[in-house]
Amino acid sequence: MHDENNTVTGGCLCGQLKYQFEKNAVITTSHCYCTDCQKSTGSEKATIVLINDASLKIDGDVKYYTVTGTDGADISRGFCEDCGSPVVSYASTMDGIKFIKSGSLDESSWVEVTSNYWTSSANKWSKVDETISCFKQNPEF
Repeated sequence: MHDENNTVTGGCLCGQLKYQFEKNAVITTSHCYCTDCQKSTGSEKATIVLINDASLKIDGDVKYYTVTGTDGADISRGFCEDCGSPVVSYASTMDGIKFIKSGSLDESSWVEVTSNYWTSSANKWSKVDETISCFKQNPEF
């Protein structure tokens, strides 16, 4: 939940893993259609809130699974080791940035998605929102 202090909170399904960060740490929010995100979420995409990781405080144990992504970066996806909920991830090539899974936020009405990544991997049955920025692969930061 986010309050007047600008603090955003979230966590896993079972409540064993919780986090918080300051809303002003948000860099952007995006949909990622890469096949790894599809597999890790069990859905057509992952909606991720990119934040400055210096603001992120995690209470509980995060288990990470790391793979080498299509562009060559190591992607570490963090989840609750009890219930398996995906919560946070990061890329080896993006120092100082964490990706928060928007579905793990306690309150997400403030989230505004501004771009789509890996539209080249999007499924025909899940239309990409072309009214926002679209990138066939990863954008350059």
